Amino acid sequence: MAKFSDLRKGLSNLELLEHKLHLKQLQVNSLLNITQAINDNVSAEGLYKMYNSFLSWEMEIKKMALYVKEEKNWICASSIGIEEELKQMDISDILQKYNRLKNLEDEKEHSLVKEFDIIIPVLHKETPIAYTFIGGFDENDDMYNKVQFITTITNVIAVAIENKRLFKQQLEQERLRREMELASEMQKMLIPNSLPSEDCFELSSIYKPHLGVGGDFFDFVEFDDNKFAFCIADIAGKGLAAALLMANFQANFRALINKRTSLTEFVKELNQSVLRITNGDRFLTFFVAEFDKSTYELRYISAGHNPPILVMNGETQLLKKGSTILGSFKELPEVEEGHIQINGEALILTFTDGLTDIQNEKEAYFDEDLLSVFVKEHYQSSATAFNEKLMEHIERFKGDRSYPDDFTLLTCKIFDQSPCRD
Repeated sequence: MAKFSDLRKGLSNLELLEHKLHLKQLQVNSLLNITQAINDNVSAEGLYKMYNSFLSWEMEIKKMALYVKEEKNWICASSIGIEEELKQMDISDILQKYNRLKNLEDEKEHSLVKEFDIIIPVLHKETPIAYTFIGGFDENDDMYNKVQFITTITNVIAVAIENKRLFKQQLEQERLRREMELASEMQKMLIPNSLPSEDCFELSSIYKPHLGVGGDFFDFVEFDDNKFAFCIADIAGKGLAAALLMANFQANFRALINKRTSLTEFVKELNQSVLRITNGDRFLTFFVAEFDKSTYELRYISAGHNPPILVMNGETQLLKKGSTILGSFKELPEVEEGHIQINGEALILTFTDGLTDIQNEKEAYFDEDLLSVFVKEHYQSSATAFNEKLMEHIERFKGDRSYPDDFTLLTCKIFDQSPCRD
């Protein structure tokens, strides 16, 4: 009888060994299948299903919850034996404290956590990319070997999903980059690429959109009656939204300025057109001037814009007269048109607030006082030479600091009167 009992015991051990070997073979096959699926670029949803199937069938896991990060939130991407209400809970704060595999026997303070026995974090360079909760082990389970293999599979799946996310993010960034490049090219087509230079006047510009595209705008128009107009605008906001509004604004500016109404009527109509486009959600500051080359009379309106600086005969003044910003009011409360008689050589510097937002390494601003001093010292230069000197001065001032915003200026130099009048 003893020999028969030993034989039965031996057969039992052999069957157990065969069972373990069979289980190991299944696990290895599953790992190979998952690896092949990753190589075949199976979707994230497909990988989650394979992970779920592997744990529930091959590993006989009764409870599981796999958490991955989507944007700023941790979401339950796959689960076994967990109620929907628990899966919807936000456990971001809880996950932060787990940076290694941990037994959860003593952590029963949370209704979700107490459902599980262990948590397996997956880290990439100390940054968590996934967490798996495992629970429902049997007393006879070889828990150590199971957890080891689950950890391996979880790492493989989590890294594959993270790679997919990063690749998708890279594609999206590349798409946005190309869209920004196209938008930048389109916007440059709306900005004058050459400005007039005559015996009696010269225009010159500097245009530096902060993000490749922006809300700064300038333009000029010459008329048949020996007059010309120039303008500069700063649309609230940055990027594509501001650029789109700028494009629409340019079309309205051209259409309305060529109606040849008074500057006051022109600005009122321009305000109405901006309001129709934005419904009052966005606004812009604007400066426009019209110069008569025969009489040397300058008329202007500043609609909430940084006052341009005029230097004439060594004296500086700010062109402040005008109205409030455009696009915020159905009717502009008041519009005051400025008139200046230009006598002799003069320079007008118009600019957007990106210029005066520039800071140096001591965090001092390139403010209007510094700018006025510079203009007064260099106003006898041509417009082009003035801008070149100003850029050199700005670069020295800011040092290694970057430009904080869109930055645009338009300089108008008026030379001696006689060439224009002749």
